[in-house]
Amino acid sequence: MMDQRAPLPYTYLRQVPAFTVASDDLVDGGVLPGAHVYESGNISPHLRWSGAPEGTEGYAVTCFDPDAPTGSGWWHWLLVDIPAEVGELPRGAGSGAMEGLPKGAFHGRNDYGTFDFGGAAPPPGPPHRYVFAVHALGVESIEVTPEQTAAVFGGTVNHHALARAVLTVEYGV
Repeated sequence: MMDQRAPLPYTYLRQVPAFTVASDDLVDGGVLPGAHVYESGNISPHLRWSGAPEGTEGYAVTCFDPDAPTGSGWWHWLLVDIPAEVGELPRGAGSGAMEGLPKGAFHGRNDYGTFDFGGAAPPPGPPHRYVFAVHALGVESIEVTPEQTAAVFGGTVNHHALARAVLTVEYGV
C-alpha cells in the first residue's frame, strides 16, 4: 500500500546538499518525547549541527508538520538569523525564558500565532511527522520581520539555503 501522507517539506523545493544535525532529545525516525508536546511540556529540543558548507554566514531552524489536516501543513518553529559561529541550541532556547537563544536570532510567528517553539498537538489519528531542519544560509540575515507569514519565512530561508540538515520524528494520539 502506498504511503498516503503528504510529501516531506523539502521534497519538491530546490535541492541543496545535506549536513549533520543531532539532538540529545530527539532520535531521527523515533517518537517525539512528551517534553516537546504542546500540552505536556512545550519545550524546544536540543539541536547540534556540524558540517555546514564553506560560505555559511548564518542559520535558520524550522519545525514543520506536513501531516496537519490543513492542506498546507503546520509550522511549529521558525527561528532565523542564528550567527554562523553557533552550532548548537540548548533545550529550551526556543521556549519559555528562551535561555540559550543566540544573540541576534529571532522567532517568526508559528501557526499557533506565537513567536516561539510550539510543540506537537495533532488530532487523534495516525502519527504526524515533525521535520526539524537546520538550514545553512549564505546570508547573515534573511531580512524578514517577525510578523511576516510562515510562508514568507520558509520561502526566504529556502532561497538563501546553501545546505540543510534534517531530523524527523513522529507523534500521535
